[in-house]
Amino acid sequence: MDRRVDKYRPALTRAALAVVPLAFLAVFFAYPVASLVGLGLGGDGPGLGLLTDSGVRHVLWFTVWQAVASTVLTVLVALPGAAVLARFDLPGRAVIRALVTVPFVLPTVVVGAAFLALIGPDGLLGIELDRTVWAILAAHVFFNYAVVVRIVGSVWAQLDRRQEEAARMLGSSRFAAFRRVTLPALRPAIAAASSVVFLFTFTSFGIVQILGGPEYATLEVEIYRRTVYQLDLSGAAVLSLVQFFAVAVLLALDGLLTGKARASRLVEPAPRRPRGRLEWAFVGANLVVLVVLLMAPLAVLVERSFANGLGSWKALASSDSSSVLPVPAWQTVATSLQYAVIATALAVVVGVCAAVVLTRPGRLGGVFGLLLMLPLGTSAVTVGFGFLVALDEPPLDLRDSPLLVPCAQALVAVPFVVRAVLPVLRAIDNRLREAAAVLGAPPLRVWWRVDLPLVWRALAAATGFAFAISLGEFGATVFIARADSPTIPVAIAILLGRPGEVNSGQAMALATILMVLCSVTLVVLDRLRPSNAGGEL
Repeated sequence: MDRRVDKYRPALTRAALAVVPLAFLAVFFAYPVASLVGLGLGGDGPGLGLLTDSGVRHVLWFTVWQAVASTVLTVLVALPGAAVLARFDLPGRAVIRALVTVPFVLPTVVVGAAFLALIGPDGLLGIELDRTVWAILAAHVFFNYAVVVRIVGSVWAQLDRRQEEAARMLGSSRFAAFRRVTLPALRPAIAAASSVVFLFTFTSFGIVQILGGPEYATLEVEIYRRTVYQLDLSGAAVLSLVQFFAVAVLLALDGLLTGKARASRLVEPAPRRPRGRLEWAFVGANLVVLVVLLMAPLAVLVERSFANGLGSWKALASSDSSSVLPVPAWQTVATSLQYAVIATALAVVVGVCAAVVLTRPGRLGGVFGLLLMLPLGTSAVTVGFGFLVALDEPPLDLRDSPLLVPCAQALVAVPFVVRAVLPVLRAIDNRLREAAAVLGAPPLRVWWRVDLPLVWRALAAATGFAFAISLGEFGATVFIARADSPTIPVAIAILLGRPGEVNSGQAMALATILMVLCSVTLVVLDRLRPSNAGGEL
């Protein structure tokens, strides 16, 4: 009898661990989505007939069009940067890698604020491009540059250079050797990166909401407008349902393309210093692009926060009754940190349990993995709207609970924890676990003695990334945050939505604080990243 228990103990342990993420997804993802489906397709609402409306068709067309345009532009701009960081050994290469990723972990509302400071009505460049599609496309390139650099760069760094060098020796030009040898090997990675960029731009909210104005709306923005301004919950539910199924298809495609990209990797050769004027010119040009495209908006953000000296910063602590915020702006920092800590703890617990379950491959594991990734691509507005619809009445009346916002933030952060921890867990030799079990160690002690010492760096990095993601979450939080407890991103959006130099200055100061918090977290994360983790996000 004891032998039977020992035989099935690993499977029973994994089944018990699977209950944690499944219960979390059921309550905070499946139930809200199911409620949206019922609201959108039931009752006296328009149902799917809403899709025949000309205004809705225009929103759908613009959502797809801007996502395609943003994806193409991002790949074209970021591909040379991926080559520089993957193939060349540069002074401060690790710092440059961290700086490249800073825009990606910033909340989209901060990205919108940075571009307003650069190309807005009183922007530093003196070119007013806000309320235009060009501002949206530029901000999307800024935000997703790191996706291409990390995903494509991680594969590019591991390609065998000797094949390209052999083509050069046979008379091919540098461009011809790249086109015939390197590009075919990179195509799966480029396709995988493109699918991720398309997914993020397809579900874009904060950037379009701030920079697009009333003339432009993605599905995300239209869902928000119908919910908050028109009180058309049924119509918003239909659009959320459409977006959910579109995201599910995109995630399945991303999983297929990412698998092919990983399958093409070889042993990583050491990066080398640039050779000759042409390579140094190539590296220099990309560093200029890096500074102009990625650093300029962030630097202007900081500069605008000091436009009135320390006035904007002092106003953060003011409790003036004329303030548009219900609490002093500085209090939103404490609220955000508190929510982010709770959300990070939830995400780590749920994500680690899921990662342990997924270490054993199989068909059920593939389905389970897809379910875990769905929140990553699902509209944050849809998640927040689902919370609003589903969790405001018994048996799950959580509208007044202080845990509602952290749960929404954790839902978005869990996939990042799984992606960071799972590859390292799978790389552990299972014989080490078996040896510990043979010596009588129970599963918990096996994890403590064998897995944790090998996975702690990946776990620490996952914790930092989850914290940064939770700190800057906006799309879901804007729906469910209590009026007297706004987070930093919500407060920034409120301040930017009201005219006045004082409001704008406070928004820029809060955005600067959030940028610094996310940047510090990211730098620490990059130092903790395991050497075998590659360059993927």
